[in-house]
Amino acid sequence: MGDHPTTMPHRHPPQAQGPGFARPAPHLRKRWHDAPYYAALDLGTNNCRLLIARPQGNGFAVVDAFSRIVRLGEGLAASGRLSDAAIDRTIAALKVCSDKLRRRNVLVARSVATEACRQAANGPAFIERAYRETGIRLDIISAEEEARLAVLGCHALMEPGEGPALIFDIGGGSTELVLIDASGPEPRVLDWHSAPWGVVSLTEHAGGEGAADSAERLAAYARMRSLATEAFVKFADRLPKSPVAPRLLGTSGTVTTLASVYLELDHYDRALVDGLIVPAESMRRISSDLSGMSLAERARFPCIGTERADLVVAGCAILESIMDVWPAERLAVADRGIREGILRRLMGANRP
Repeated sequence: MGDHPTTMPHRHPPQAQGPGFARPAPHLRKRWHDAPYYAALDLGTNNCRLLIARPQGNGFAVVDAFSRIVRLGEGLAASGRLSDAAIDRTIAALKVCSDKLRRRNVLVARSVATEACRQAANGPAFIERAYRETGIRLDIISAEEEARLAVLGCHALMEPGEGPALIFDIGGGSTELVLIDASGPEPRVLDWHSAPWGVVSLTEHAGGEGAADSAERLAAYARMRSLATEAFVKFADRLPKSPVAPRLLGTSGTVTTLASVYLELDHYDRALVDGLIVPAESMRRISSDLSGMSLAERARFPCIGTERADLVVAGCAILESIMDVWPAERLAVADRGIREGILRRLMGANRP
């Protein structure tokens, strides 16, 4: 993959997670406070993820987790609908989640759906079917709430420093960027933007993921970069023109995958990736290398594999465009986000 820096990667020391701020209705407080387990489910355009945790100190301890690539938004850009095959895959994953929730006797949970369900004409019908067949009631949340939950879940990994910082979440169907003031105990959102490109939507629109010819692959990557850059223009115009030592934090499968490539891992290890600080130039070099490779060549990387080989290039294009907008020297990597944000809100609402 090219020669990576020989210096040891920087990592943050562990940081406690502070309480959230949501509060249930008075008649629910006793039941919620007594619940031993809390759960958060995030159904995105590409992945279905579940966390089950219990309060511990000012944060929480994870007791069970589940993650599966379901590609709910596959074909959505062309048809405007969730396909039957994608729905069936997702329902199967949700049934696994439902079984875990029952086994843990979870009484306090929130399950959210994002861009694929926001866009799809049959999104509401899918939500109803999911409830009938699994008992899981999914809330289709706005892009703004998605961005705020991601910030709440991962902001503790932001590098210390002065001035505003940028947090981004590259999803399957959209990318959220949030400018925050991180000077206080809780992040304050200064501005935010949701772009209509994620790894699934951009791959399907720009193509080239299976191209055999190197020139075709590079041309497709250039198209992706152009589309992503265009989608960020309005937000870029609102950003501070001369930020002091720009700080950047990313949460998504793209950044955790590229961080794994940077570390040359033979299998994914969250303990090594979550909180990692990577030089921006290293991320650009890895992105450039991957964009010129064939599908089979990308799939040989253990932390990319066949499941991510066709989508990782779109993530690279979006990431490079974000680094153009906010030219930080380093990128902090978070393997946490919406689910952790939900848990913090749920638990914060029920602390004495």
